[in-house]
Amino acid sequence: TFNKTASLMAYSCKSVAILANEGKGDKDITDMAYRFGQNIGIAFQLVDDWLDFVSSADQLGKPSAADLSLGLATAPVLFASEQFPQLNQLILRQFSQPGDVETAFQLVWNSQGLQETKMLATKYSEAALASIKEMEDSSDKQELTQLADRVINRMK
Repeated sequence: TFNKTASLMAYSCKSVAILANEGKGDKDITDMAYRFGQNIGIAFQLVDDWLDFVSSADQLGKPSAADLSLGLATAPVLFASEQFPQLNQLILRQFSQPGDVETAFQLVWNSQGLQETKMLATKYSEAALASIKEMEDSSDKQELTQLADRVINRMK
């Protein structure tokens, strides 16, 4: 998950912090910005994985189970495989046989995978908030806090 969304957010936040503090050399600010972006990025991606199962194509702007159709085993699938080991064979063949996508989708729905994914996303959102706890109270901190909430509660 870090190699996609989280790395983009982590390095974007770090870049903004470097540019905003040019000449001050405050490594704490850039580290804090990087950690915030990393954690909020992972939370965002986990929610995206969750939405792939719980939102309609109209809401998402892409077909439901799009990741499964692409052969990708995301967090809900990996969590579900702990309850339903038969998912491991489908994962290994990247859901390539007829009925694999539908079977995996149903097994995820019958498992705790969606709940575990949402809980993990919430933990990463909380870690993002923890990374800015030393930041002085300001409208910027309030906006970052609201962003963390929106990431977890978004439906598209």
